[in-house]
Amino acid sequence: MEFVLVYVLGGLLYGLLELLWRGWTHWTMLLCGGACFTLIYLISGLAIPLPRKWLLCAAAVTTVEFFTGCLVNLRLGWHIWDYSSLPLNLLGQVCPQFLLLWLALAVPGVELCRLLRQLFR
Repeated sequence: MEFVLVYVLGGLLYGLLELLWRGWTHWTMLLCGGACFTLIYLISGLAIPLPRKWLLCAAAVTTVEFFTGCLVNLRLGWHIWDYSSLPLNLLGQVCPQFLLLWLALAVPGVELCRLLRQLFR
């Protein structure tokens, strides 16, 4: 039940971030967000230094976004997002600017996961 709640919370938070950032979201982003937050939750429980956790979280979110983008944008052609106009993008699905955003959001994200873990224990 713990991971179901983490997944649902992650999907809702991701959708909320998208609504605040660009004014709209897509149902696939709720699924993507749930997967991302579940990975952040798992990474936050590792016995490694905080900066390493933050970097791993940013890398995990960027990886999930890349594969999600390859599926929903490139394969299915749904055009949910396109970073091709941003420098150093990879197939228009991820870019360094958003990797840095995810790195910044990993700091409160890891803390939120620590608090959630306390609730579940």
